[in-house]
Amino acid sequence: MEFISQLNHTFNLGVTKPIGWRKGQLLALKRLMVENENAIYRALKADLNKSQTEAHASEFSYVLNDIKYFIKHLKSLSKPRAIGTPMLTQPGRSYLVPEPYGTVLIMGAWNYPIQLVLSPMIAAISAGNCVVLKPSELAMNVSNLIAELIPKYMDKSAVAVYEGGIEATTALLQQRFDYIMYTGSETVGKIVMRAASEHLTPVALELGGKSPCIVDDKTNMSVTADRIIWAKYLNAGQTCIAPDYILVTKKTRPLLIEALKKSVVKQYGEDPKRSNDFGRIVNDRHFARISGYLAAQNENVVFGGESDSKDNYISPTFVLNPDLMSDLMVEEIFGPVLPIVEVDSMQEAKDFVNQREKPLALYLFSQDNQTVEMIKQQTSSGTLCINDAVIFMVNHEMPFGGVGNSGMGCYHGKWGFDTFSHIKPVMHRSFFADMPIRYAPFTKLKSMMLKLATKL
Repeated sequence: MEFISQLNHTFNLGVTKPIGWRKGQLLALKRLMVENENAIYRALKADLNKSQTEAHASEFSYVLNDIKYFIKHLKSLSKPRAIGTPMLTQPGRSYLVPEPYGTVLIMGAWNYPIQLVLSPMIAAISAGNCVVLKPSELAMNVSNLIAELIPKYMDKSAVAVYEGGIEATTALLQQRFDYIMYTGSETVGKIVMRAASEHLTPVALELGGKSPCIVDDKTNMSVTADRIIWAKYLNAGQTCIAPDYILVTKKTRPLLIEALKKSVVKQYGEDPKRSNDFGRIVNDRHFARISGYLAAQNENVVFGGESDSKDNYISPTFVLNPDLMSDLMVEEIFGPVLPIVEVDSMQEAKDFVNQREKPLALYLFSQDNQTVEMIKQQTSSGTLCINDAVIFMVNHEMPFGGVGNSGMGCYHGKWGFDTFSHIKPVMHRSFFADMPIRYAPFTKLKSMMLKLATKL
C-alpha cells in the first residue's frame, strides 16, 4: 500500500522525532476536537444514540484530557532515564532512551469510536511514531468523520486513516508495521496476532471479556446499586469494562435486586426507552445476538426484558441465576443484560472468578477488610476496582490493559508512551582508566580481581 510506504519514508527522514513536531500534532488534534465538537456529538448520536452529556464525558473530554496530559509531560517522558552502572563498567554511565518504533497501526472499536482510536494515537504520536488509523466500520458516521477531519488537521505525511470492512482490514493486516494496537473481541484479536506474527510485529491487544462484579453482604447497598447501574448501562452496556455479571450471596440478593431496580428508575425513569440518556445497540446483528441471549433465559428475567427491533432498543434487564453454560454466561454480553448469580460465600465468589478466564476488570463492593484483601491477593485481572466500577479509567496515572485472554500491553499516560516506544538501553563508557583484568591471559591475580569485581 503506497500510503504506508509514504509514512515509512516520513519516519526514516526523522520528521516525527523532534519534540516540537509531536507537540504541534497534539495541538492540531486539539483544534480538530474543539472546532468539530458538535459534529462529533452528532456522529456519536447517529451511531450509538449517545447523549451529548455521555459523549462529552466518555469520549470528547477524555481525548482532550489525554492531549493535555501529553503536552504537559511530553518533554520529561522523552528524556533519557538514568540507571545504575556496575563497578566493572566504570568509568561510564548507563541510561534508557525511549525511541519510537516507526509506523504503527491502531485498530479502534465501535463502542467508543472516538476515544478508542484517538487516545492510542495520541500516545503513539507523543512517542514519535507515524500512525495508520483504522476506525471500526460499525460506527460508520464516526469513521467517516475521522477520515474527513484527520487529513485537514494532522500531518498527512505521518498520519493516515484507512476505512473499510473485513476485506479492507485483512488487506491492511498483510502489510508490515512496526507495532500494532487492536481493541475489540478475542476472536479478532487472535487474527491480528497471527497476522502480526508473520512479520514478528509486537502487539498490544485490548480484548475485554467478562468482567465480574462481586457484591459482599457488608456494603453500602444504595451507593453500590447506583454505581453498578451507571457503569453497566453506560453506552447501553456496550463497554468492554462494564460489569458483565454480579456474584452475590443468597442472603443479600433480594436487597441488591431491589436497590438495582430503584437505581434504574432513578437514572433512566420508569420507561428507559424514553430517556434521553439511554443508548441503543449499534446494529441489527448485535441486537439479534443479545435478544437471543434473553430468549434462551426468558424464565429467569426478573426485571426488564423489553425490546424493539425497529429501534435496536433493549431495556435494562436483570437475569437471575442463568444457566452457567449458556451463551449469556460464556460470551461477553456487550449489552444491557445483567446476570445475577447467587453464591454461598465470598470464598465461592472468588473461586467462581478464578475458574474462568482472567477478566479485563474485576469489581468488588465490600466494607470488609478481610474480603478486600482476599480478592486483592487471590485473584488476577487487568484492573481491580474496589467499591466502584469503570471510573478508574479517568486516572491517567493508572495503566489500562488486560491479562491472559483479556489482552496484553497497556496504555494511558506514561504507560501509553512506553507502549509505543522501544526503551533502548545505552551504555556509554570512557576510554579513561581501562582495566586490563578482563583481558586474557588470565593470571591468578586477574582471576581473583575479576571475582571481586563481579561479586554482587
